[in-house]
Amino acid sequence: MKERQHLFNLIIIGDEILHGTRIDKHFAFFKSLLESRGLKLNQVQYLPDEPELLVRQLQRSFSDGMPTFVTGGIGATPDDHTRQAAAAALDLPLIRHPEAAKNIEGVTLQRSEPLDSAEHAQRLNMADFPEGAEPVPNSFNNIAGFSIREHYFFPGFPVMAHPMAEWVLDTYYAERFNQIESGFHSVYVFGQPESRLTPLMEYIEQTYPGVRSYSLPTVARTDGNGRRVHSHIDFGIKAEGSACALLDTAWADVLQHLRDLGAELKDTV
Repeated sequence: MKERQHLFNLIIIGDEILHGTRIDKHFAFFKSLLESRGLKLNQVQYLPDEPELLVRQLQRSFSDGMPTFVTGGIGATPDDHTRQAAAAALDLPLIRHPEAAKNIEGVTLQRSEPLDSAEHAQRLNMADFPEGAEPVPNSFNNIAGFSIREHYFFPGFPVMAHPMAEWVLDTYYAERFNQIESGFHSVYVFGQPESRLTPLMEYIEQTYPGVRSYSLPTVARTDGNGRRVHSHIDFGIKAEGSACALLDTAWADVLQHLRDLGAELKDTV
């Protein structure tokens, strides 16, 4: 389990993202946030606002046992199903959390609305969490998200979700920051088809345990004058943890094999 301690999953929920009415701003942010602390995004799922599907996917996610950020669907309107789905996935009742409810009372009073109003009653539904969940503070409007079994549920709005994710990492996972060494080497390869590089990739991964190779081709195209621009391959190796000690030796081996193939090489930086 130790080698997975720097990995986090992300679930992005919302019909509006899947249908293209809103542009997803979560993936790039969470990837960058984790990398800034020496952590890594392991997996991303985009899910619609469909209760039965949410329950199934959250059951699977809880069973994985990996820290997971979940954005979207924790409001109090009929199209918000995430709170209920999380409770159902864990076979738990929804319970009104007193601290979250108290925060919502403060929001209502700040809006000069009575606590016996229909608006306040509706708003209080956002304090209903799966039994045993704890609030995640929301610095934007003080209406909390919640956490349970290392799953952290935020609103879909980036202005709220992103500071909440930072709080989660700094509060619960600071001891994991920058604990896993990682490294890579890469080069642009010209004049070689990807199929010719595949045996090299297999050789490297068999010879140097823990070192992984990658090949990212750029398809040939024509420029504005109709001249053909030659394609190239971004070719490299990467490693984490103890396998980083093998990177330099493995890379020297890669370069020698590429030269033996007659490849034209160009630095990527």
